[in-house]
Amino acid sequence: MSLRVGIIGCGYFARFHRDAWARLPVRVAAICDADIARATAAAGEFEGARAFADAQSMLDAGALDVVDIVTPPETHAALIALCHARGVAVICQKPLAPDWPTAVAIVDAAENAGGTLIIHENFRFMPWFAETARLLAQGAIGEPLDISFRLRSGDGQGPDAYLARQPYFRTMPRFLVHETVIHLIDVFRMLFGEVTGIFARLRSLNPAVRAEDAATVLFAFANARRSGIVDGNRLLDHPSDDARMTNGVLLVEGTGGQIRLDGYGRLFIRPHGGAEREHTYEWHARGFGGDCVFHQTAAAHAHIAHGTPVPNTARAWLRNMEIEEAIYRSADEQRFVDV
Repeated sequence: MSLRVGIIGCGYFARFHRDAWARLPVRVAAICDADIARATAAAGEFEGARAFADAQSMLDAGALDVVDIVTPPETHAALIALCHARGVAVICQKPLAPDWPTAVAIVDAAENAGGTLIIHENFRFMPWFAETARLLAQGAIGEPLDISFRLRSGDGQGPDAYLARQPYFRTMPRFLVHETVIHLIDVFRMLFGEVTGIFARLRSLNPAVRAEDAATVLFAFANARRSGIVDGNRLLDHPSDDARMTNGVLLVEGTGGQIRLDGYGRLFIRPHGGAEREHTYEWHARGFGGDCVFHQTAAAHAHIAHGTPVPNTARAWLRNMEIEEAIYRSADEQRFVDV
């Protein structure tokens, strides 16, 4: 029997979630949004799906197995609690909460309720990061020592920045690290192991945006031979047909060479002392970020339906937000912070 899925939220990014569920062996039974016209339009994409203007009515209307929450962070705690009170599994977009204490409280409450809570952390499912992880595991560049990512999504300039797509970005009290660098924290941990320390400098460049939109973050890892840097700036772009596809460029360096990601999703390997060559691998330019939303949703579905392990349960993901807290503390106190 296929899972019965409900989706809460019909904003910009929810279309990628709906596309993912449409390709999985589930029944999308209900869609909810405060704007009932949007919910009705989205429900029309799925045979028999019903539209609702509030989550409680949706949950009261019939049995759902899983709810996919695609709403801003300040709404998550109440929505997750509503679902878990009815024994419904939850997949929740990140950021999980506006602040660290609320995030911890959400995860504790979910565990106390015995509820399933998966965080929709999709960057690690981008095909170029997944392939880089595979290459590192194969020893393609010897011992990995340094990792850097230049975040250059190029969508944050001018007085109208983010208005057409995700206007709430402009008023978030924390922005670039909380909303975007959090993805790269997770990717760095996947590729290089646990983070143990942070040194950070944050900048606010666009006066139309309340919080920081540029950041330079130095990462220390449990393996003390390794180091990492995220150089993030949403005002600047990089060579690509779509600067937000990869969101920037990656360089991983090891004793045996380098792996480089460009803005077109291509990976290149250069052996130490040798010439660079393109490394071909299979991926699909569909949806967002190389179809990462589908891959993330498929992994969550497999976990809920079949118990398959998934890397981004809420408790596991919470470590990313703990590291985020260290970044803000480092910038505020202008010092290296252990985490």
